[in-house]
Amino acid sequence: MKTLAFVLYPGITALDLVGPLQVASVFAAFDPSWDVVVAAETLQTAPTDTPLGLTASHTFDQLAERAAPYAVIVPGGTEPTFAALADDRLLGRIRALAAGAQVVGSVCTGSLLLAAAGLLQGRRATSHWAALDVLGRLGAVPVAERVVHDGPVVTAAGVSAGIDMALALVDRLAGEEMARTVQLMIEYDPQPPHGPIDWAAIDRAAFAPLITGMLVTALADHPRLRERLTA
Repeated sequence: MKTLAFVLYPGITALDLVGPLQVASVFAAFDPSWDVVVAAETLQTAPTDTPLGLTASHTFDQLAERAAPYAVIVPGGTEPTFAALADDRLLGRIRALAAGAQVVGSVCTGSLLLAAAGLLQGRRATSHWAALDVLGRLGAVPVAERVVHDGPVVTAAGVSAGIDMALALVDRLAGEEMARTVQLMIEYDPQPPHGPIDWAAIDRAAFAPLITGMLVTALADHPRLRERLTA
């Protein structure tokens, strides 16, 4: 049996995890040769950026007793994820899981954690549009696309893009027909009430102080990393 493993840590953006997790779970229901797990440091409920708390199915130590996961997906978030850039234990857990994986992925600012763990050096990758500059400072080659593939690494842009990334992963693992079937079962047919985002009209510079402010707060005890990422 092959494993699709999702990483859980405190403060994530809930949809970063739950969106692709739902895709993976429906896929595994069609193909029982795949096992879907959520791994965290403990089995205690972890807070998210919503009122909903989430609980892992396995600890990292329990997962380490099994065969290496085929794919590892890391969700993102805001200030808690920025703080996690200095969490050597979490970064070490991600490196250990990635070492035996065939696919390493992320959603939103989860790519910052992959980069901080040394897994995106020189690789094309994406993140939330407001964090692309930070991604570049961590050694990746930032790309403003919704889903980016670079060898074994697949990264998704902000939040809802995680569903697209997971469907692309199902296509990679089991083909287009299966990916379309999963898409149908979750009825993923985006029709936003106000139409698509007009990216040309976004004032990116106006949002830069927001990201910088969160980095300054989150990395207050890590001045060297803070200065590197806010330069």
